[in-house]
Amino acid sequence: MPPLSTKALSLPHLGLLIFGVLMSASAVLMIKASTVPPALLASFRLLGAALLLLPVWWWNVRRVPVRDWWPLLRPSLLPGVFLGLHFISWNAGARATQAGNATLVVNMVPLVMPFLAWAFLREHPTRREMVGTALALAGIAYLGWGDYHFSPEHLVGDGLCFVAMLLYSVYILLARKRARPGGLVLYLTPLYTAGALVCLAWSALFEGPWPTLGVQDWWLALGLVVGPTLAGHSLANWSMTILRAQTVSLINLMQFVFAGLLAFVFFQEVPGQVFYVTAALVVTGAAVALAPSKRPPVSSN
Repeated sequence: MPPLSTKALSLPHLGLLIFGVLMSASAVLMIKASTVPPALLASFRLLGAALLLLPVWWWNVRRVPVRDWWPLLRPSLLPGVFLGLHFISWNAGARATQAGNATLVVNMVPLVMPFLAWAFLREHPTRREMVGTALALAGIAYLGWGDYHFSPEHLVGDGLCFVAMLLYSVYILLARKRARPGGLVLYLTPLYTAGALVCLAWSALFEGPWPTLGVQDWWLALGLVVGPTLAGHSLANWSMTILRAQTVSLINLMQFVFAGLLAFVFFQEVPGQVFYVTAALVVTGAAVALAPSKRPPVSSN
């Protein structure tokens, strides 16, 4: 399905996308409060999402008789592997470096997305997207100017965060490359299942015996299932079917804004001047990219 132009983006569409970004931003609160090992926690949220989608997936499958299961499942498997590896590397990287470093590196998606979008989709950025990207990345650069601190002991963590950013970019691009007309749920359910299996295998191999979980850990895992995964990642995948890749990456940058606001509400973390300047540039960049254009976006899809 070719992406819609921003001219066709309705207010309900935009509201859903922003809601998905807000849900994704809430993940940091629950991950911060949880004591579950990173890969195991990631497997919980992905497996839980797959199980909740399973009845709808089965209902959709029964509507169209399936003679061969492999073509139905195959499009979701590779993106699922990238998603699982993204969760693992991001959780490990964020814990091995300073928060400012991790925030800066993971927000570099709009910087690499044009190259990946061309390689995977032969999709070139529009002028509005380039202007919006320049504004948003100026905000991220301003954030990193004061927050990024290079040190040899944080080099591994910084590298893992960079790998996590690349894995996320490829995973979300594959939603356009491999999603099929059968419906989003038919794509997402095996996607989350494949990611969960990757995380479970990683946890079993490298995280040691699984700990005894308390009631709070289970509630936090359920929150991650419903909010950041079912709402956040599902809507991010859906956005790739209606918008261009670079526009999606700019909208997702607003996670930084929402995460800062949620941290203020729940942890009384008062943001400084850098946050407001960065937030203003990020929001302005996303607005420029989403502004209706008289000409349709250039894409070879």
